[in-house]
Amino acid sequence: MIDYPKPPFPEQQQSLPGTFQKMDPRPDHGEESWRGADRLKGKVALITGGDSGIGRAVAIAYAREGADVALSWLNETDDAASTADLVRKAGRECLSIAGDIADPDHCRRIVADVVDRFGRIDILVNNAAHQEVFETIEDIPDDEWRRTFAVNIDAIFYLTKAAVPHMPRGSAIINTASINADKPNPTLLAYATTKGAIQNFSIGLAQMLADRGIRVNCVAPGPVWTPLIPASMPPEKVAEFGADYPMGRPAQPVELASAYVMLAEPMSSYVSGATIAVTGGKPMI
Repeated sequence: MIDYPKPPFPEQQQSLPGTFQKMDPRPDHGEESWRGADRLKGKVALITGGDSGIGRAVAIAYAREGADVALSWLNETDDAASTADLVRKAGRECLSIAGDIADPDHCRRIVADVVDRFGRIDILVNNAAHQEVFETIEDIPDDEWRRTFAVNIDAIFYLTKAAVPHMPRGSAIINTASINADKPNPTLLAYATTKGAIQNFSIGLAQMLADRGIRVNCVAPGPVWTPLIPASMPPEKVAEFGADYPMGRPAQPVELASAYVMLAEPMSSYVSGATIAVTGGKPMI
């Protein structure tokens, strides 16, 4: 068992969306540890938020499992280039697409670009997210509430709607929910609300797409050491991030990757409408 870092961490802060390259300690995305076994050989995967954090870990794992990968990211040029390089070093093709998924037209362009390049989409991972911390509801600007919904849940609808016509039978959609869907953090009110919506959307969509042979599931992480943390939380909270969970630490992004691989691989053909909680021992019902 790897002895991953535990808090207290150095106090640190970045501006949104943040970069993993400035984090201390540096997150583990599986760069050295993930070993593939052809579980996704020949598949085409589209991953939003694929430059860093969970998305980067999933991209590395998928590539080493044999999938070609399309990365969607906002403006984190260096992080995205590093992730794309690792995908290509695994011997897979990588399409890297910058832009804001809060724009419905950009969501449709992403799907069109992936289909133009690869001809289809076998796996859609809706992972990109936005959050900010606010102590009271009066502190939340209307624009901030709207942006959180636009990135976290509206984009999933637009991307999924555009992608489904290009997804053959046996395809998989995997959405990133959160333990906040079950145990909302009041200082992340907008974020937690969208995560509940993602879980509900996924369960309903799983039933809607079952007869088309497309599976839909969620992964619900607990605290994960990603750039979103120092970019959205006060330094003193970053220093103790994850300390109140049973394992006494946040997850490293690589620790989420196995759930995304399992939900994507063909052997999980009867798993749909499920939520896989990766919460370090914290109960989630």
